[in-house]
This record gives sequence, C-alpha cells and structure tokens, in this order.
Amino acid sequence: MRILLSNDDGIHAAGLNILADRLSENPEHQVYVCAPDRQRSATGHSLTLHKPLRVQHIELSPRVKAAWSTTGTPPDCVKLAVAQLMESPPDVVISGINAGANLGADVLYSGTVAAAMEGAALNLPAIAISAVKGDAASYKIAAEFVHNFLEIFMQIPRARRGLININVPSQAASGQVKGVRTCELGLRLYQDVFEKRSDPYGRDYYWLSGQAIEEGESENSDVHAVKLGYISVTPVAFNMTDQSGLDKLSQMKGLHDLNYARS
Repeated sequence: MRILLSNDDGIHAAGLNILADRLSENPEHQVYVCAPDRQRSATGHSLTLHKPLRVQHIELSPRVKAAWSTTGTPPDCVKLAVAQLMESPPDVVISGINAGANLGADVLYSGTVAAAMEGAALNLPAIAISAVKGDAASYKIAAEFVHNFLEIFMQIPRARRGLININVPSQAASGQVKGVRTCELGLRLYQDVFEKRSDPYGRDYYWLSGQAIEEGESENSDVHAVKLGYISVTPVAFNMTDQSGLDKLSQMKGLHDLNYARS
C-alpha cells in the first residue's frame, strides 16, 4: 500500500515520526511523508497562493521511501505531494498523529484534519489521527491502532470525498483505553479569551486563548467518547450541504421571483 503521511505539527514532530516508523515496519507498505517545515496548527484548509512553495528532501526513518518538508500549509503538502512529488498517487492519505484532540468544531480549524480533507477532496481515502495527550505512549497506541485499522478501512464502503477522523483519549498514556466507539462530531465550542498585551514600542496586540466547553455534549459524540476513555472514530463528509435546509429553502414561496436588479 502506498501511504502518504502529513500533519500540521511539522516534519520533525514526534507523532508523525512514530506513525511513519510503525507503518513502514510493514513490508507491504510504501510510506511517503510530506509535511510543513514548521508548526502550522489551526491553519484550517488554507493554501499558499501569493508566494512560492519551497521543498526540501528530509531524511527520516530509513524505511520511509521519501520525505519532504515544505514552506506551505498542510493542504499544500498533500496537494503538492500528490500532483508533483510522488511518482503516482497514494492509496491512502493519513494526517497526524496530532499533538492534541481534534473533536467537534475543531475539525473546522485543524490543519491536521485539513490535510486529510485535501486527500479526500482529491478523492483519495483519507484518515486524520489525533492524540489528546501528546506523549510517546499515546502516539504508539495511536500508531498501532492506525496500522491495524487500515486493513478494515480500505475494505469498507467510503463516502465520496469523505474522511475518517480518529481521536485517542488521554487514558492512552497510562494504557487504560476502554475500547473503540464510532461517533458523531460533537460541538466542542470554546470560551474565547483575547489577552491584550503591549510590545516594547507600546503598541497593543492580542493573544488568543480559551477553554473548551464540554457541557451539553451528546452521548453519541466524539467529545463524550474520548472523555470516557474510548478511541473515537468519526466519518466526516466533504459535502456540508444541509439537505433538510435545502429542501425547505427550495419550497419557500417567492424566493425564485425575488428582484435582484436595482431599478
């Protein structure tokens, strides 16, 4: 299996390298890596359009077929690797292992999920994998899970331009994962805080921080499952059309007769 790995924590991130090592141990896998040259968390699905993308070959595990770092975003990495750097497209795109959870609304901001979504947009099977606690023990459990999950994943019916979002709970660090749950995306909203500061020249700037709001989550959500100590597995669709809303909107009287030309 030809596997393309990416992330948003950077080419030298521990989670990415542990995953690359584990997957490349399997002689049936050909592992390629293309990742940002620096931290690119919370960049969402952004692309680099107004400056050049620079690429550098990187030496990782000797079993990794090829690895590159780029000056771009996580989606840049996947797009560039598939279109230009790899001799032929991968069989699957895997993004991670991210340092920290990507639950609920996190998927809208996450560079990790965006890299996987870029693979899905290219109609390639795609997985995003994150660990709530970013330590070696959690990464090893996450890597082992992905390795074993791949065989199942490649056999199940796949939504067109969809991905699987996986989160490994903090309990993995102590080896106390309770199991695996298939879940829906939770809410995972944040209480945002903008801390006002001043630079040495007296100019004001703001630093965003905040706390996740975990109350009110459905028992079927990924947030709830991970909190209880389960690995969450959530299918995420590229097409975000609200079908129910579309049906209601199309039935609204007078919508199609609205005047849009100024007299």
